[in-house]
Amino acid sequence: MRKVRRAATAVILLALLIGGGFLAWATLRNRPQDLPWTRLDLGQPIGIFTGRKLAGLTDDYAECRALLRAAGVRYAVLPRISGAEPQCGYADGVRFAPGGSRAIAFAPANPGISCPVAAALSLWEWEVVQPAAQKHFGVAVARIEHLGSYSCRRMYGRSAGDWSEHATADAIDIAAFRLADGTRIGVLEDWEAGGEKAAFLREVRTGACRLFSTVLSPDYNAAHRDHLHLDEAKRGELGWRACR
Repeated sequence: MRKVRRAATAVILLALLIGGGFLAWATLRNRPQDLPWTRLDLGQPIGIFTGRKLAGLTDDYAECRALLRAAGVRYAVLPRISGAEPQCGYADGVRFAPGGSRAIAFAPANPGISCPVAAALSLWEWEVVQPAAQKHFGVAVARIEHLGSYSCRRMYGRSAGDWSEHATADAIDIAAFRLADGTRIGVLEDWEAGGEKAAFLREVRTGACRLFSTVLSPDYNAAHRDHLHLDEAKRGELGWRACR
């Protein structure tokens, strides 16, 4: 019994030390987003727990919409969609209004996506994509080309097996980026090309891993040779927080 009490005391002390360490770290750096218990703020730089907080929005649609509004993101709420299969459809869909995510437009037209994906995409643009574009090219990204979001299908379009996060609009596939000067950086064309374009694509892929539950690139398999798969998984293809 004494050993059990000592072990329990040690666990409590360790938890207090860890919590105190996070608090001191965040306080000294003036970064509340590095604390697990603070509310997510999309206007703040990416913190240690930002990805976990974004994933938590899959269960709180009202909070997700409130965070988008607070960050100045303009969007339209989409009607509930029921798919042909019970695993398909969504009730938390939004669509960026023109200029909704500050500067970037999507092509084809702004897709319907789940609210948590919209929140993660906004932070990705502001904190990852645009800084990377300035670093590598000295010019902003004006448009992101995508291959779609909602699709009532299983993973890889198979007839059996787990359902894709696309079936609930919790995923989007990013194919290319168009800079303000007209330059295009495509995943299919430029991932293995070397140079600044390849470096940019890898930087935005790695940055996405801090925000999305699952990020899959051409480094994962041939099925992703032409896009970056980004999702805020409710189920998760590879378990929680996969980055490949």
